[in-house]
Amino acid sequence: MKDIKAKVLLAEDDQNLGLLLKQYMNAKGYETDLYPNGKVALKGFKNNKYDICIIDVMMPVKDGFTLSNDLKIIAPDVPIIFLTAKSMKEDVVEGFKIGADDYITKPFSMEVLLFRIEAVLRRTKSSLNQEQTSYQIGKFLFEANKQTLQINTKVIRLTTKETDLLLLLCRHINGVLDRNYALKKIWLDDNYYNARSMDVYIAKLRKYFKEDTSVEIINIHNKGFKLLINVCP
Repeated sequence: MKDIKAKVLLAEDDQNLGLLLKQYMNAKGYETDLYPNGKVALKGFKNNKYDICIIDVMMPVKDGFTLSNDLKIIAPDVPIIFLTAKSMKEDVVEGFKIGADDYITKPFSMEVLLFRIEAVLRRTKSSLNQEQTSYQIGKFLFEANKQTLQINTKVIRLTTKETDLLLLLCRHINGVLDRNYALKKIWLDDNYYNARSMDVYIAKLRKYFKEDTSVEIINIHNKGFKLLINVCP
């Protein structure tokens, strides 16, 4: 029996496209469950363990964005790739705000989708296999392997993208994290949409750190970002 590379949730209301994608991914070693709308996909997610979710944005009953919000509540670290027929910047940015790891615009080749799936899975796995995964950031304890940020008894559960970005910032602590390097390392491409996505995640990290005024993430003009820990004498 062929080894299963990963278990995939596929939410797609176009039956013909959905079946083609399911058959193709199964042939490539991915165990794939197809759901015709967000409502049944959510039910399936609750009853199974998935390594990655491929979600069409425009679906009946429950759309892709709403479904993704629901999934992130249940499993904040589950990687998500959006399939969308829309190319408007607002839709792409909205997807990244929810916590999507990637998006692909229809029509697309199955080979490209497979590459995106493999890249996201490779990134999410490798992000937890680095030398140092635990950092003290002011009053916060960041544990990348658990994808958590803790202050006192409060535990913040981070998404995969938040974890990857904070890990890079920690590795450049008090130094500059180059913007293009971070984009290519985490998003694999430094295009406009990915840059907007990174700005969203930087804003989310800043919000978490508001509970400790000694911690700052500052912009370095035309260069990138710097994670600063100001120690008072």
